[in-house]
Amino acid sequence: MNGADRLCDVLLANDVDVCFANPGTSEMHFVAALDRKPRMRCVLGLFEGVVTGAADGYGRMADKPAATLLHLGPGLANGLANLHNARRARTPIINVVGDHATYHLANDAPLTSDIASLAKPMSHWYAETKRPEDIAPTTAQAYVAAMTMPGVAVMTLPGDAAWGDLAPAPVERTPLPALPHVDADAIRQTVEALRSGKRVAMLMTGKALRTEGLMIAGRIAARTGMRLLTPQSINRIEHGVGRVPVDKVPYPVDEGVRHLGDIDVLVLLGTQIPVAFFAYPGKPGRLIRDNCQVLTLAKPGDDLVQALAWIADEVGAKEPPRLVQPGGLTDALPSGKLTADSVGYAVAKLLPENAIVCDEAVSSGRKFFGISEHSAPHDYLQITGGSIGIGIPMATGAAVACPDRKVIGLQADGSGMYTVQGLWTQARENLDVVTVVFANRSYAILHGEMRNVGVNTFGRNAARMLNLDEPYLDWVTMAKGMGVEGGRAETMDEFEKLFRGALSRKGPFLIEAVI
Repeated sequence: MNGADRLCDVLLANDVDVCFANPGTSEMHFVAALDRKPRMRCVLGLFEGVVTGAADGYGRMADKPAATLLHLGPGLANGLANLHNARRARTPIINVVGDHATYHLANDAPLTSDIASLAKPMSHWYAETKRPEDIAPTTAQAYVAAMTMPGVAVMTLPGDAAWGDLAPAPVERTPLPALPHVDADAIRQTVEALRSGKRVAMLMTGKALRTEGLMIAGRIAARTGMRLLTPQSINRIEHGVGRVPVDKVPYPVDEGVRHLGDIDVLVLLGTQIPVAFFAYPGKPGRLIRDNCQVLTLAKPGDDLVQALAWIADEVGAKEPPRLVQPGGLTDALPSGKLTADSVGYAVAKLLPENAIVCDEAVSSGRKFFGISEHSAPHDYLQITGGSIGIGIPMATGAAVACPDRKVIGLQADGSGMYTVQGLWTQARENLDVVTVVFANRSYAILHGEMRNVGVNTFGRNAARMLNLDEPYLDWVTMAKGMGVEGGRAETMDEFEKLFRGALSRKGPFLIEAVI
């Protein structure tokens, strides 16, 4: 047995049985160890951003970490953008970053880099291993960190630690500490606010947006009139007919300020004060009023459901919550040329029960969350950190985690090109993903951002930086080159036919919706 074997054993003992990987020379002993462990599912990504983004989607749906295997500092650097998204989503991931043998670092070989400085800003926990004997305790600590923060853990695996001999030893599951309970003072302040007659809203995330948490929050809302809100970017919510409705904080600053303007007390449950994505001349950075009272009921990593249950007991919230009723999508599907809104409505209306929606449609899909409140019950996942290129990988990881569920990816064309290689992984693994590409052939969100900073007209230089033409991207051909069938739609009749067909079959399919 060597260190790499021990790493695999500790992962498997803790039910970490999926590894998204893009390995290199320094990780070959780990690859060999993985090959000796048939229980471990190894999923290759052709770019590290696909690897980390898939681990994000997997962790959100599986409620446990996948491992990633990344090649030294540059490989980690290629995956950092989607680790940033995962950190914002507080997704459990264990990243294993190969490194040179410890004695080789002094030679400053071409791939030598400062892995610690790369990892720490985009992760919650970081540790270096030096010897084979360090591997088991470090891996166990990484698992605990990923599951209890929860969040992104990074550990290094030097070559000599991986190949170094170890005596066989039993490996047991690592016990996890209980989630921290919220402070009694925070409960008292929240209850006082709910009884004060003031307009109170609760901004929720994490497990509070699953069935148990939503039902308790819905009972509190029914009893007290409290508004229920999610952040602008949602890590995961159980959404649709039969679920408790929750308002989403809008992305545009002016709309967000109006939406939150009547709140007297904002209660934070595992999240932070809603703010504008960017600073704009003459506009506020925070979306709530200056005189809005802010109460932190629970921090990220606390037991959010327990906090809700405590509040419900204190206020006597026994009446059933309001649930979304069927019949909200009664309009016929529109006809004629495609628009972003018509595509979103069609997807919402035709969405199968128990689907998983992975949304990186960005500007084109801005209305989808509100419309899909009336869709069949489903899970909704969204880009969380604003770093585009998560959509295709996130859908990939979600499909690995939930092979019996249909995954629908809502994908902007510009951000899709960041990690288009994820389609190849979908084909190789035969994942049941339907990718809908909103092909507006531009960075449409940046057109809006130009207007937000006061630039309403611009010339050729700006246009060439914001538009995706000359030439147009051919998504159907790109998908075919990676083994994914696809079709192009320019009318609603064409889109409906393609989408219904994709829903009726298994395996990956891509629809280029030209809007």
